[in-house]
Formats: sequence, C-alpha cells, structure tokens
Amino acid sequence: MFGLVADSVLYLKTDKNTESEFKDKGLEAFSYNKKGKEYRMSYYQAPEETLEDSEEMSFWARKAYGIAIKATSGKTF
Repeated sequence: MFGLVADSVLYLKTDKNTESEFKDKGLEAFSYNKKGKEYRMSYYQAPEETLEDSEEMSFWARKAYGIAIKATSGKTF
C-alpha cells in the first residue's frame, strides 16, 4: 500500500530517507487513536501542489510506490 485517504486527506508512504521531505514542508503524519493511545504510521500528507498538478502527483506517487515495494520485499504472505 503506497497511499491512503482518511478524512478526505491523501497520505503517501514514507521511509526514513523521505520523511524529512514531508516534514520540511510542514506536512503531518497519519495518526489514529486506539484505546486512548495515539499511533503514527509511515504515511504523510501529500504536498498540496500534488493535488492540482498531475506531474507533481506522479513524481510523489512513484516515490511512495517504490518505498511500499521496498518495504514488502522479503515478506511472505
């Protein structure tokens, strides 16, 4: 899974190498509460400019897709 939508917000998969790119833009990580505890996942809000520019979206989506593929390599299902 390279992205998710929650509460009408698009989040893209990140890793330790790309997380800072999202943080530098002031974007938030996807988080949820379960039994009073907050959990953060390795998905960050898509940059605003990607929502209106298909080339920008393609760039960021390909990056997130590559990270998702890398994260699943070696896992058995």
